[in-house]
Amino acid sequence: MITLASSSPRRKALIQKIFKEIEVVHPNADESILEGESAREMVLRLSRIKADSIQRDNIVLAADTTVEIDGIILGKPENPDDAVRMLKMLSGKWHTVYTGVCIKYKEEKINFIESTDVKFYDLDDETIRAYVKTGLPLDKAGAYGVQEEMGMILVERIEGDFFNVVGLPISRIWWEMKKRRMFDI
Repeated sequence: MITLASSSPRRKALIQKIFKEIEVVHPNADESILEGESAREMVLRLSRIKADSIQRDNIVLAADTTVEIDGIILGKPENPDDAVRMLKMLSGKWHTVYTGVCIKYKEEKINFIESTDVKFYDLDDETIRAYVKTGLPLDKAGAYGVQEEMGMILVERIEGDFFNVVGLPISRIWWEMKKRRMFDI
C-alpha cells in the first residue's frame, strides 16, 4: 500500500497505473514560496513538508511541481487573467518543469528533483484565450496541462521525462523504490 500525499487527480491517476493499492490523503502544507528560494529548493522543501504531514506505517509519496522561466517561478494561476499572463510569458520560449519528490518508508526518506525542459509554440491571443476559457489551466503550475485536450497543442518540444511535466516522474519513482526493495514485483 502506498499513501499518496497529494490533492492532484493527475498524480493519483499516474501512481495508480503502477501501484493498485493506494490511499490518497490531502497533505497539510503551506505552499508559499520563501524569500530568495529557487524553484529547485522550493519543490524539494514542499515535497518533504507534504510527506512529513502524513503519518503512516506504509510508503508515503509526496511531490510538488513548479514551472520556472528566466528565474521566475510560475505556480498555479490565481485567476484567468493570471493564467493568460503566464501563458504569454511561456509563448515561444523554453522553460523548465521541476518536480520535487519525497518518499518515506520506515526510517528511510528519499528526496530528489526531476527536471524537464519544455518549449512552447508561439501562441496567439486567440489560442491562449480559448484555452483559459476551458478553465483547465487554473489548477496547474505554469497554467497548462500537457496531457489535456488543448494543453497538448501548446508544447512544441520536450526534453526529459514527459510524466514529470504531467506532475509525477513515475519511472524514476519506480526505480528509486525498487532499488531499495520497498515493494515486491
